Amino acid sequence: MNCTICEKRKAVRFCPAKGEKICAVCCGTEREVTIDCVPDCSYLLAAHRYEDEHRRPVPADTPLLDVTMPQDIVYTHQKLITALAFAIAKFCALQPAATDREVVAALQALAETHKTMISGIFYEQPPEAPLPRELYAAIMALLSEIKRQQAEKTGFASLKDSDAFFVLVFLHRMGLLRTNGRPKSHRFIEFLRAQFPQSQDLKREESRIIVP
Repeated sequence: MNCTICEKRKAVRFCPAKGEKICAVCCGTEREVTIDCVPDCSYLLAAHRYEDEHRRPVPADTPLLDVTMPQDIVYTHQKLITALAFAIAKFCALQPAATDREVVAALQALAETHKTMISGIFYEQPPEAPLPRELYAAIMALLSEIKRQQAEKTGFASLKDSDAFFVLVFLHRMGLLRTNGRPKSHRFIEFLRAQFPQSQDLKREESRIIVP
C-alpha cells in the first residue's frame, strides 16, 4: 500500500492522527505541519527527543529579544507567572485546536501592549486571528482582575505595568524556546499542561486566580 499523502512511497508507519499508515518521509516532513499529531505518537516523541538534543537558535530579529530582563524575575514574580501560565494551559484545554504559534503570538501582543502602557501612551493592538485574539483578551481580563483583587485587599493595585510586561516577555521567550517552530506544534502547550494537570479537568476545576 502506498502512502496516502504522497501516493508514491510505501506506507510503513502507522499515523495515529490519520488512523492509517504513511511513508517515513511524509511522517518527517508533514509532522506538525499538515498533520495534527497526537501527543503520545511514538514517532513524534522520538522527534521531540532529537529536537531537545539539537536546539534550534531563536532568530536574532525575533521581537522583544532586545528587552533586558531583571535577573530575579522568576523569584520576585513567581505567583504571577504561575497564574498566567495556568490560565494559558486552561485556555488551551478548552481550545484543543490552539497551537504554540498562536499562544506565542498572543503573548507577544500582550507584551507589546504593556510596553506602551509603561510609556504612558496606551496603544492596544491585539492579534487579528480569532484564537490568539481570544487568548489575548482572556489574559488582559485576568491581569485586570488581579489588580482589582489587590486593590480590595490593600487599597491599591501593587501589580505594576512594568512587572506585567517583564513577566509576559519571560513567558514569550519560554514559548519560543519550548516550541519547535512547526505550524501545528503543541510542545509549549504540552509543557504547560504538564505543569498544571488540573487544567485538563474542566468539569471539576473551578476558575482560579492566584493573586500575587
